[in-house]
Amino acid sequence: MSAVRVVAFVLGLLVLLATTSSVVRTLVVPRALRSRIAQTVQTLVAWGFHRVADRVEELERRDNLLAWVGPITILLLLLSWLVGYLAGYSLLEYATGHPTAEVAIREAGSSLFTLGFASTDSGPLTAVDFAAAITGPLVVGLQVGYLPTLYAAYNRREVEVTSLEARAGNPAWGPEILARHTSVGTLDNLGTLYERWERWAADVSESHTNYPVLVRFRSPDPRRDWLVALLAVADSAAMHLALSPSSPQGEARICVRAAFTCLRDLARSERIAFDPDPSPDSEIALTFAEFAAAADFLIDLGYPAERSIEDAWPHFRGWRVNYESIAYELAERLDSPPALWSGDRHGKRSPEAPFRPVNRQPGGRVDRPRPGE
Repeated sequence: MSAVRVVAFVLGLLVLLATTSSVVRTLVVPRALRSRIAQTVQTLVAWGFHRVADRVEELERRDNLLAWVGPITILLLLLSWLVGYLAGYSLLEYATGHPTAEVAIREAGSSLFTLGFASTDSGPLTAVDFAAAITGPLVVGLQVGYLPTLYAAYNRREVEVTSLEARAGNPAWGPEILARHTSVGTLDNLGTLYERWERWAADVSESHTNYPVLVRFRSPDPRRDWLVALLAVADSAAMHLALSPSSPQGEARICVRAAFTCLRDLARSERIAFDPDPSPDSEIALTFAEFAAAADFLIDLGYPAERSIEDAWPHFRGWRVNYESIAYELAERLDSPPALWSGDRHGKRSPEAPFRPVNRQPGGRVDRPRPGE
C-alpha cells in the first residue's frame, strides 16, 4: 500500500501542477502562452457545435447555434480546472492518510468548494484541506476577473465592425467600401478609415492571441463578422493602391500590413500554416475575372482608376497573397458569414453580396448592382 500511496502522491502533484499551469497561462500571464487544457476544451467544444451546425442551412439558425461556442468554452474550461484540482487534491488526501479513495474525494471536494462538511484531525490532511480551500475560490475569482477584460476586448472589436457596415455593407466586402466612398465623393476620407483599422488590427492581434476564446465570439448580427470586416478593409486598401497609385498611399499601405500581421499572429495561435514571405507573383484563390468585375463596377460608378484593370491586377495580387490563405482558412474554421471574396464555407454555401437599397437618381438612373448579385 505504501508504494501505491507514493504513486498517488506524485500523480496528485503532477495533476495540480498541470492544472495550475493552465490557469496561470490562461488568466494571469499577459502573453500568448499555450495551455493544453484550454486548447483541448476549445477544440472539442468547437468541433461538437460545428458538427451540429453543418446540418443547418439557414444562416440565422446556424449563427445562433455557433454563438454558444465561446461562452460554453469558458464555462467548461472553469469546470475542467475544478475537476483537475479535485482529482489532484483527492490523490494527495488518499496518499497522506485516507483509507479509501471515496473518503479522499469526499474530503477534497468539501475543502475545494469550501463546504466544510468533511475534515480529519491530522496535520498532513489539514494542510491539504487548507490548500484546497484556498485554490477553489482563487480559481473562480480569477475567472470572474477575467470576464470583464474579455468582454471589454470584444466590445472594442465590435464597435468598429458595426460602424463599418455603413461603409462596407453587410456582409462586408472590400470593393463596396470604395464604391460607397465614390458615390458620395469621400474618397479623400479613406485615410482616416485605414488609420482606425490599423489600430484595430493591433488591438485584435494582442487580445485574440492572449485570449484565444475571443476568436470564437461572434457578432450579434449573423451577417456581421470581425474576420470578414478585416478582410474587406484590407481588400479595399489593396484595390485602392492597385487602381489609383497617385492617391495618398501611406495609410493604405500600413493598413494592409497591419491586417496581414494581425492574421499571421492569429494563424500562429490557431496553428495555421502560412508562407511568411510569399512571392508577389504567386497565385491566389481570387480569380482575375472576379477582380475585373469588381473593378468594372467601381469604374462605372465613377471611381478614378489610373491603371487599367489588367495592369492593376498584379499589384492587387501582390498585396492579397500576404493574407488571403490565412483569412480563408480562419473563415472556414469559424464558419464566418459567406461574404464575397472570403472563400468557401464547407464547399456548399454561396457567398452573399452586401445589401444596398436601390439608389434612384434624378432622371431615372439606378445604381448598378454589385458583382455577385
